[in-house]
Amino acid sequence: METVVIAGIELRLCPPDALDWTWVGRPELLRQLLAAWSVLDPADLPLAPRLIGRPGVGKTTLAAAAARALGRPLYILQATMDTRPEDLLITPVIADGQRLRYVASPLVSAMIAGGVCVLDEGNRMSEKSWASLAPLLDRRRYIESIVAGIKIHADPRFRFCATMNEDASTFDVPEYIHSRLQPQLLIDFPERDEEHAILRANLPFAPHQVLQYLAAFLQRAHEEDEPYTVRDGINIARYALKLAAAAPAQPADLSQQLYQATTQILGLEALDYLPGARPDDDDDDDDDL
Repeated sequence: METVVIAGIELRLCPPDALDWTWVGRPELLRQLLAAWSVLDPADLPLAPRLIGRPGVGKTTLAAAAARALGRPLYILQATMDTRPEDLLITPVIADGQRLRYVASPLVSAMIAGGVCVLDEGNRMSEKSWASLAPLLDRRRYIESIVAGIKIHADPRFRFCATMNEDASTFDVPEYIHSRLQPQLLIDFPERDEEHAILRANLPFAPHQVLQYLAAFLQRAHEEDEPYTVRDGINIARYALKLAAAAPAQPADLSQQLYQATTQILGLEALDYLPGARPDDDDDDDDDL
């Protein structure tokens, strides 16, 4: 691991995340995120947007694609209800010979390296943890580690965003943090052609009929405001194809495997949205599966 010395304190940086994720469809969202991170003048500063949407709609993928477009290393920090301020900043560890060593979090590593930090599922954190980031998210652009006793200023190339899920298992983000996490980018369910393109990009080995079938399933679920996302569709397809490969002696008809995969991944209630499950279904949705 790379190490740096700041104010006499040696910090071990964590490596960036090596993710080759591609943002498929909805180029306007990528444009908006890159615009938020742009700097127009030496007196200007990048914004720290929050990406909001249901789990699985591609918030982290969008941020990763934006980091790739900028040519910057990506650092992802997964927030939980147990995330402490020191988890966000600098953690002391006991090294060989009982020597104390300081390890920078992905966020602080990104600050020092001039990378992009994605605070994933940020609204699962408590206010105490958010408070430690307040000076980083305004014009000061620094963090102060009580544990290490140092202040670290962000590299001018550093960019930040937080993803937030729309569900009940989250904390309310304090208003003084909300005012720093601007703008808000809402990531909703994609249209059918976009969803099909996302499935195809993630499942290049899947038959066309399977992708069509799952795109129809997801659009039906979206119409009824079900929480199923393209991530669920990808998992269903992968599992169904694995089930089919595990029984090569059986006919190539994938309908049975898709039904089984859907049941085991999302539950019996999800079967109502599979093509062919309704009396008024037409034949185009399943492409003769």
